[in-house]
Amino acid sequence: MFVWFTYGVLAVFAVLASTALFFFSITRGALIMRTAFGRVQHEAAHVYPIYSNMRLIRLVDFQPIIAAILLFQYSRLVSIITQGLHQMDLRGKQVLITSCAFGNVMPCVVKTAVTSGAKKVLVADIIQNELNHAMTKLGAYADKTTYMQDNATAMKQASGTVSANVMFFLLHELPHHLKVEALNEAIRVLAPGGKLFLAEFHRPRPCVLRILSWMYFKVFEPYGLALWNTHDPVLQLDAMPGITCERHQVFFGNFQVIVASKATD
Repeated sequence: MFVWFTYGVLAVFAVLASTALFFFSITRGALIMRTAFGRVQHEAAHVYPIYSNMRLIRLVDFQPIIAAILLFQYSRLVSIITQGLHQMDLRGKQVLITSCAFGNVMPCVVKTAVTSGAKKVLVADIIQNELNHAMTKLGAYADKTTYMQDNATAMKQASGTVSANVMFFLLHELPHHLKVEALNEAIRVLAPGGKLFLAEFHRPRPCVLRILSWMYFKVFEPYGLALWNTHDPVLQLDAMPGITCERHQVFFGNFQVIVASKATD
C-alpha cells in the first residue's frame, strides 16, 4: 500500500512539474530566450507565445484551465464587470475591449453591451491570431463587433469615442513603462462619463497567499509584482484629471476590478 501511495505522489508531482515547465517555457522562458538572442526590438516582443501562436491559443484557452489559473474566481471577476456595464446607458454607444482575453469574458462582455443597447463593440489586440480566435467566440454578434489590430500602448482609436473600455488581465504582462502608457491610452479613448473596467492581480492580505503569489510572479510573471506597489493602477488613475476610481477586491485581495470613471464635460 505504501509503495502505491508513493507512486501516486510521485505521479502527481511529475504532472505538476511538467505543467509548470510547460507554462514557464511559453511565458517567462520565452522572454528570457528572446532577450538572449536580441529579439526584443519589435512592438510585440513582450507578448508570450501562449498569446500569439494559434495552436497554443487553442490548447490553453479552455475554461476550466483559465478558471484554475485565477483560483476559480474568474466568474466572479467577470460578473463585477458585466454588472457595471448593465448599470450604464449604452444605447447607441461604442464599447471597447482592449486586448483579447482567454475564457468567456469576451462573450459575456459583448452580450451585456449589446443587450444594454451598444451599437458596436470594438475588439483591439496587437496580435492578429488573438483577433482571429476571438471571432470564433463572438460569431453570434458578428454584426455588432469590429476587430482591429492595434497596440494598447499607442492606440489608433480616436480620443473620447467609447463609453466603456474593458481591460482584462493585461497590465501584469506589460513592462512597467508600457503599463503607464496603456492606462493613459485606456482613459484617452473614453468619452466624458465613460468607464474603464480593469481586472488584474492585487496584493493578497493573508501572509501565506501573499508568499505563494510572490513566488508565482517571480517564476512566471516578472512584470506583475509592480502592481502591488510602484505601479498600482489606482495610483496612476487617481492622478489623472477628472478620473475617480473604485476598487473591488476579490478572494482575500488576491484579485481586483478597478472601475475608473471619467468626468462629464
